[in-house]
Amino acid sequence: MEKTWRWFGKKDKITLPMLKQIGVEGIVTALHDIPNGEVWTLESICDLKNYIESHGLRWSVVESLPVSEAIKSAGKERERLIENYIESLRNLGKAGIKNVCYNFMPVIDWIRTDLDYKWDDGTSSLFFDKIKFGYFDCYILKRKNAENDYTEEELTKFHELDKIITETESEQLVDTIIVKTQGFVNGNIKEGDQNPVAIFNRLLALYDGIDRDILRENMKYFLTRIMPVCDEYDINMCVHPDDPPYQMLGLPRIVSSAEDVEWVMKAVDNPHNGLTFCAGSFSAGAHNDVIELAKRFAKRTHFVHLRSTNILPNGNFIEASHLEGRGHLIELVRFFEKENPALPMRVDHGRLMLDDAGKAYNPGYSFYGRMYALAQMDGVMETIKLLDN
Repeated sequence: MEKTWRWFGKKDKITLPMLKQIGVEGIVTALHDIPNGEVWTLESICDLKNYIESHGLRWSVVESLPVSEAIKSAGKERERLIENYIESLRNLGKAGIKNVCYNFMPVIDWIRTDLDYKWDDGTSSLFFDKIKFGYFDCYILKRKNAENDYTEEELTKFHELDKIITETESEQLVDTIIVKTQGFVNGNIKEGDQNPVAIFNRLLALYDGIDRDILRENMKYFLTRIMPVCDEYDINMCVHPDDPPYQMLGLPRIVSSAEDVEWVMKAVDNPHNGLTFCAGSFSAGAHNDVIELAKRFAKRTHFVHLRSTNILPNGNFIEASHLEGRGHLIELVRFFEKENPALPMRVDHGRLMLDDAGKAYNPGYSFYGRMYALAQMDGVMETIKLLDN
């Protein structure tokens, strides 16, 4: 498998020479300075591609070319935004970039409640606490009918938390869920925005009356529109599964299970309509068997995220070691090395460790933590190749 790394462009504190030194082969990146929905020009794409290649690396995967909310919700600007998306894909194709990771999650890309959860060894990782999240949903966001999504026991715990949580802790929860985990991904909300809760509620309102069936049809329409340009330039669209893989905030989720992925693949039955196989996202759902999912969708998998989680009691989950957890990454790597050894893969969500602290890296995207995970996965790949020979 090709060893790739998510890199956030020329402003990233982690430089391409650093990545070259640690054995990275391909870069996973995007034009982060271009606002969501605007066209990626061929000139801008080639400028970044040439910069990457000047360091002896290649631009392997776009992660991501964001799908605007008006496309997902069939808003009034849908047609214009799809045309912009097609033009961006065409320009990527002309530049020879063939893999595009994207998602179709409404409003929010991924959800955690703690970005610095401490482990006994002194490292830290991302964590999801259902009680904290439910408190945010019911008491901070005050989403209409939110209480219907939780048990009586959970609602009681939210009430107890409300008695003791400080204003600082409440603000930190907002910053974690709405700003820190979203701002660097799709641009809906960014650092410095005033009243992010109000902005977030306006975004949620875009999906009033939109259920799973409607969101599915909106996705099918989008994929149908873009497949001709994907066919023309041999571009693989790689949908990322929902994170976590179940309904949140009353929003429909449509890429959370085997049945969901099967629907996406059949709705537009084209080999360019494919999957980003994120073991971490899939493994956070107790209903998912990661290895069985890999076997079932191997032929439509174009990109792999190597990350693992452990599900804890009461609906919590934590990022696990890359050698442990429900992601079963050793077995997963063995399978993909046999089925498609040329697949680009990147390690995902490394621990915060050593000198990573205080560097203000994007959540989950530390340097030493990911370098450590890459070394682990590199060793796994080499061992598997040796044993198979």
